[in-house]
Amino acid sequence: MGKNVFVTGGLGFIGSHTVLDLVVQDYDVTIIDNLDNAFPEAWRRMKELAGDKAHMMKFIKGDLRNFDDLDNIFSATKFDAVIHFAGRKAVGESVQFPMLYYTHNVVGAVNLIEVMRKHNVKNMVFSSSCTVYGNPERVPINEEHPLKALSPYGRTKLIIEDIFRDVAAAEPEWRIILLRYFNPVGAHPSGKIGEHPVGIPNNLMPYVQQVALGQRDALSVFGSDYPTRDGTCVRDYIHVMDLAEGHVAALDKLFASPDIGCTPINLGTGTGSTVLEMVKAFEEASGKKVAYKLVDRRAGDSVAVWAATETAERELGWKTKLDINDMCRDQWKWASLYPKGYET
Repeated sequence: MGKNVFVTGGLGFIGSHTVLDLVVQDYDVTIIDNLDNAFPEAWRRMKELAGDKAHMMKFIKGDLRNFDDLDNIFSATKFDAVIHFAGRKAVGESVQFPMLYYTHNVVGAVNLIEVMRKHNVKNMVFSSSCTVYGNPERVPINEEHPLKALSPYGRTKLIIEDIFRDVAAAEPEWRIILLRYFNPVGAHPSGKIGEHPVGIPNNLMPYVQQVALGQRDALSVFGSDYPTRDGTCVRDYIHVMDLAEGHVAALDKLFASPDIGCTPINLGTGTGSTVLEMVKAFEEASGKKVAYKLVDRRAGDSVAVWAATETAERELGWKTKLDINDMCRDQWKWASLYPKGYET
């Protein structure tokens, strides 16, 4: 390959797994991360996992809100493409501190586009989210589904998508794939890297993990009277290793398709699992009891959300290989080896 890729937020949960997959596929990778929600220990373990390909990865501490941080990197290295993960991602926090999200996520993305234009790098894979669909009008959700964000976090993803659409419309040489992914779960099969939420987890499975480890008393299951198999919400959970492969497939697609423009593609499994099904799968994988209590529905939660996956299969030749049992097995390996994550 010999291609050089710039990865923002490359020490985060999805970024770290994707970077490792990139070097396996012989991409050279330069990572920028401000370590707000990531850990230097992740970088140490990534180098260990990369083995004799560790020299193909480089990490620079920097912040997308600082244009000079980016400009210095792009002046020193010629990149063929960018994968943009960096940003804050907690819905609740975004409601509490909206400006934190608009400056981190939107200003960061604008600076990134500006530096890419300045240095004539026009290939981008963007880490978007199924939050841009809001409360779905129908499932499975395909890429033509109406877009509507319900939180400042979701709005930042939608605003960034709009910026990229506008740039690609004005300058047709841009090739941008917007990857809208569903619910990432799991960890690297080695158990050495995984999700390390800072503070109280915002997502189901890190919380389940902490209950199984005895770090939290019980999981609150919001709503048990939904019209689903067991009364709890349905979501499309996707293994982080499948997700990483989806990013590499998107990158390959960019290089092969000069006229792709700005294209959204869902990354999901195409099936949904209920909250209680995920709890049960984690109990089986871990051999631990996960205490939970059924509480009232949470305002704004959708009954069921899962992806239509035909576009990814057709355009990227990609589909998921791993199921919720694989996700729970790999996540438990990470949790049991490193109960305090990167601070173990």
